[in-house]
Amino acid sequence: MDEKEVAAAVAEQAGLAKEEAADLVRATLEGLGNQLSGGAARGLARDLPDGLARHLPPHDRGAHPVPVRDFARRLSQRTGLNAAEVTRGVQAILTILGRAPEGTDLRRALSQLPAEYRRPTMTTG
Repeated sequence: MDEKEVAAAVAEQAGLAKEEAADLVRATLEGLGNQLSGGAARGLARDLPDGLARHLPPHDRGAHPVPVRDFARRLSQRTGLNAAEVTRGVQAILTILGRAPEGTDLRRALSQLPAEYRRPTMTTG
């Protein structure tokens, strides 16, 4: 799956326009990358589908997780999507990327974040 295919799948699963989904995918990966340790972000980047790795910011810091509610609020501010759209979109992104053969690296990276990021139904309210 390449970047456009991921965005199309997110759009369909989350009920978003393709442009909204593509923007949310980029913002989500950037936001996750800033929360993960540099090593985890690099490991995840190596295994992301084509074109997506460039959205993970390179750094050498440790993990700096934030509550999912704060993460969703930041994504909403950045993308202009409402909380429900962001929640559905992020759930779709994590589900789609988690299904890939490389999904193990995503799960390993997400283990640095609060458990609410790994729940099937992420709650942000």
